[in-house]
Amino acid sequence: MTVTLMWEARATEGRGEELLAWARRQELPLRPLRRETFRAPQDRVLVVTWWDASYDAQLPELPEPDGGLVARPVHRWRFESLGAD
Repeated sequence: MTVTLMWEARATEGRGEELLAWARRQELPLRPLRRETFRAPQDRVLVVTWWDASYDAQLPELPEPDGGLVARPVHRWRFESLGAD
């Protein structure tokens, strides 16, 4: 089974590039099958990782950034892949 973890954060105003750089620097203790980083308007950053694991497996995730870098708590979601259409 492939499990996908999504991590999304919104930077405090004017700190979007700093949040993006922070997210890219974060190392996970295990290597996912795939990892992609995205950005969106309003200084939002999204990191998606794919894992060969069961849905409820303990998997490493990016932490909450420190130092007032985010405008709100990080949002996290977990999905089970159903394959490509």
